[in-house]
Amino acid sequence: MTAQSTQPVPSPVSPTLSMAQPICLRRPSLRVLCVRARLARTILAQVAKRVPVDVVMPDGSLLGGGMRQAGRPGLQIVRPTALFERLAHHPKIGIGEAYMAGDWKAAEGTDLAELLMPFAERMTTAVPAGWLRLRGFVDRRIPTIQNNSLLGSRRNIEAHYDLSNDLFATFLDETMSYSSAIFDEDQPLRTQSFEEAQLRKVHAILDMAKVGQDSRVLEIGTGWGTLALEAARRGATVTSVTLSKEQAALARQRVADAGFTDTVDIRIQDYREVEGVYDAVVSVEMIEAVGEEYWETYFRTIDERLAPGGIAAIQAILMSHERLMATKHSYGWIQKHIFPGGLIPSLQAMSETTDAATTLRMSAVEAFGTDYAETLRRWRETFLARWPEVNALGFDETFRRKWEFYLAYCEAGFATGYLDVAQVRFEREGAAVAAS
Repeated sequence: MTAQSTQPVPSPVSPTLSMAQPICLRRPSLRVLCVRARLARTILAQVAKRVPVDVVMPDGSLLGGGMRQAGRPGLQIVRPTALFERLAHHPKIGIGEAYMAGDWKAAEGTDLAELLMPFAERMTTAVPAGWLRLRGFVDRRIPTIQNNSLLGSRRNIEAHYDLSNDLFATFLDETMSYSSAIFDEDQPLRTQSFEEAQLRKVHAILDMAKVGQDSRVLEIGTGWGTLALEAARRGATVTSVTLSKEQAALARQRVADAGFTDTVDIRIQDYREVEGVYDAVVSVEMIEAVGEEYWETYFRTIDERLAPGGIAAIQAILMSHERLMATKHSYGWIQKHIFPGGLIPSLQAMSETTDAATTLRMSAVEAFGTDYAETLRRWRETFLARWPEVNALGFDETFRRKWEFYLAYCEAGFATGYLDVAQVRFEREGAAVAAS
């Protein structure tokens, strides 16, 4: 499929990424930051002793001492002073921005995702407990500008999804699906068709919501229209809402090309402004953009829009409830550079929210986190292979490193179980008890 031509709007780069020299060298008066940079080096050296990764200094020595071990992934530090200053300034954001700036890289022969996996596996133990107690002094709260109000949500969505349809078309499969596929567990993973795996995901969630002939379907989060089209092919009428003008334009084009303009309505509309009654509400990886303060509103809206006997099916990226509670107010690299306003929920948080604020009850959960690791691996592999095309759209090398880190970082999270993804069914209490 050929995406419509668009003018890319590369994300702005933090001024710290392009500085000619580290701050300590340019402004010796900033002694506190320099002290913190030395402290960051000490902490990273201790982390290196707890994680099976060789952290290699520019002269070939290992941070923390020792010798390189065969078969271990290697993290090559390119500009130590700049790296440690970034970590000192903001540990959670600094490591990603340092990769964007080229301060470190995966050592030769090491895949970036495989390098990040040992850290993801030890997310809660890599940093010594004594240092973790200082988290409150370095963590930053999520900026209020990223609040998912009606205006804020539109701004947050546009920041990512309106980068360029042509950009996404370079690395997504033919369905233009930007969410986890579901692979056939009985077939060799690497030989499976990506397009078939994405369509398997779509039909799995449509089946979960019991979408069929004459179903009235509300889709919250259009993507580029594949789910709406597949629901229409089942004989459903679909109202699909998105805040991305780029996605809406291409989705409408695809609907028209497929001959479903009479049964599929693509709207640029906030989910909170939708009216009407529907037999099914389906939402694929959109809840991550809702924000904790609006989870009740999101589920209450779904509850209000569902007809008697209706079913909601949501595909959601998940983290453990313990990690959610520990990190939900902390500002991270993903929120700053990839998904402003984003917050990954837990199953417990979703269940508690629906129990407290709606008549909906969670009635089924189908998880497939390792499939997301494979999905991300394929996206990253294709993105890098087709980088010259992305570059020709106007995106620079900093953008390339940013997206390479984003895709590898997420792949590591799903591969190690730190993150999960699931399709979750919600029904009204009587129907949920009957179904069980």
